[in-house]
Amino acid sequence: MNIYVGNLPYGTDRDELREAFAVYGEVSAARIVTDRETGRSKGFGFVEMPNDEEAKKAIEALNGNEIGGRKAVVNEARPREERPREKRW
Repeated sequence: MNIYVGNLPYGTDRDELREAFAVYGEVSAARIVTDRETGRSKGFGFVEMPNDEEAKKAIEALNGNEIGGRKAVVNEARPREERPREKRW
């Protein structure tokens, strides 16, 4: 299951994100979304957990609780919506 994790402190790295979810089961991937130009965190990320039951437990346990000192927003990720590409001159 792909899990969205929002409202993360900008200093959170993928290892910290992985550790927060590993308590609830196997984590196959964790990534922090960063700005392309600055490389700075955008304050959200995604965690992949292969076992749906473990993923649901993690979502239930972590949503609204602190990760890195901020109340995290944790839920099942929705498929990415197609957006028209911006023309860059």
